[in-house]
Amino acid sequence: MRGQLLEQAERHGEPGRFTLQNPRMLKVDLSGTGGFFYAMQGSMVAYQGDVDFSYEGAGGAAKLFKKAFTGEGMSLMKVSGSGDVFLAKDADEIFVLELEDEQVTVNGKNVLAFESSLRWDINRVEGASMLSGGLFNTTFSGSGMIAVLAHGDPVVLQVDAPTFVDMQSAVLWSGGLRSSVRKTARLGAVVGRGSGEAYQLALSGQGVVVVQASEGHPPPSSSS
Repeated sequence: MRGQLLEQAERHGEPGRFTLQNPRMLKVDLSGTGGFFYAMQGSMVAYQGDVDFSYEGAGGAAKLFKKAFTGEGMSLMKVSGSGDVFLAKDADEIFVLELEDEQVTVNGKNVLAFESSLRWDINRVEGASMLSGGLFNTTFSGSGMIAVLAHGDPVVLQVDAPTFVDMQSAVLWSGGLRSSVRKTARLGAVVGRGSGEAYQLALSGQGVVVVQASEGHPPPSSSS
């Protein structure tokens, strides 16, 4: 066979590395990951070798309780064995970050995969309430790689002045930033991309925030 399609050959990376096969597909070589890593449940599109997938839930009883209470968190699967695993989600763009004894806060819905060496927990944004949607996000710390999703081309904003971001459009932000909730003057004010958005994530300090070009995928329409 011949054709442009066949030019999309598999890319080879270092063992254990999170390697972008293309902008919308991640390849993980299990041989260098300590034997396993964590991924969003249902994100596997292909694998080669002897690979096992086991349901991990929210990552433990304490995190499961937080997930049930807040609606935040990740439905995870533990990927173990030997071989190559390919991951994707709704053809979203994928970006790989490597933490070096650092901390970052990520919207749980934007987490595709991360190394088992990273510590993580669900935390509440200061000043958030049930009226503002809770604003619970997932904090990662330590050293290791994490792959995040973005729906639409993202932008990285330097937070050197007070910065306000739509809650659903914030992908991640630096661990050193102070976060809180800002309420608009009028409850019915149309500020963000949706209607009647009265609360925004407020960030201050020194660091960066990644903002995607949408509020995520629209919910599937119900059949009549």
